[in-house]
Amino acid sequence: MKIGIVNDAPIAVEALRRTLALRQDHEIIWIAEDGRRAIELCAWQVPDLILMDLMMPVLDGVGATRHIMAHTPCAILVVTGDVGANVSAVYDAMAYGALDAIDTPSTLAGHPRNGVNSLLAKIDSIEKLINQRQAAPEIAAAPETSAAAPARPAAAPRKPSPLAPNSKYLVAIGASAGGPAALATLLSQLPADFPAALVVVQHVDAQFAAGMAEWLGSQSKLPVRLALAGDSPVPGTVLLAGTDDHLRLTRPFQLGYTEQPSGYPYRPSIDVFFQSVVEAWAGKAIGILLTGMGRDGALGLKAMRDKGYYTIAQDRDSSAVYGMPKAAAQLNAADAILPVNRIADKLVSLIGKQ
Repeated sequence: MKIGIVNDAPIAVEALRRTLALRQDHEIIWIAEDGRRAIELCAWQVPDLILMDLMMPVLDGVGATRHIMAHTPCAILVVTGDVGANVSAVYDAMAYGALDAIDTPSTLAGHPRNGVNSLLAKIDSIEKLINQRQAAPEIAAAPETSAAAPARPAAAPRKPSPLAPNSKYLVAIGASAGGPAALATLLSQLPADFPAALVVVQHVDAQFAAGMAEWLGSQSKLPVRLALAGDSPVPGTVLLAGTDDHLRLTRPFQLGYTEQPSGYPYRPSIDVFFQSVVEAWAGKAIGILLTGMGRDGALGLKAMRDKGYYTIAQDRDSSAVYGMPKAAAQLNAADAILPVNRIADKLVSLIGKQ
């Protein structure tokens, strides 16, 4: 991969140089000492991946990420001295489209936070994601309107079995790059007495999941917590996938985690969770696919729509990264394609009609 480095600390730049030199297929195409210079270099040559520091002079990593994702989008991995000490900035960068975050590695042998292999593993995962996106066939997208009309004649969807009026209602949400901001917008607009259970699968490293649940909870009138194995979705509560394993329904009304499929570039996988809803959920459901790179969740959303569940994809203009919802639109997987700030009202309207 062609990689850009944004970091003002020479010792950190050297550590990244040595780490990337361990892989012959990685090429450093430029190095920027601050966010403004990164924007200039990215306009000159867009890399496959940027390793972005957070705290820098002139323009920090959050501001640089915001501008780059808006004008010359590419994969961005936050690599900073201490992720734990900069959690708020990490979430801000992820809100603008950064994919993940990790501590800057040390190349000193025996250093307790060496991190070289961890960084290379994250880069490998991002490379798989990029390759999958580039290999995906282009399909004509459905019109981007508030109600996505079928692009071609389709078989009538299979309707869920008749349910009692008090059946549990599940809102299944998937998000990736740009997801924290989209989720905050959606959840902040739901009322405190929202009657459905919500389960969220956000592509995020397990070490950030607890902090993200706390951060989302501060944006929402609804309680937000990590989903534990054996939990049941609870009306009026948001459960967030909390490990690098895949969250899924293991039986009607019960959640669990699984390592399989192990080869997915996305962990936790939105497709795995959406498909488990189709196979195991014993109530009514709505599927929502938000901003993100790649195609995870598109097939699962299509499966939900085919079963008769109502499905929503975020629109292009409000997506930090229009990858996953675009793939859903191309598959005609969404009943509605909406700006993120209109999804909450749609949910309240849909569930209020039941």
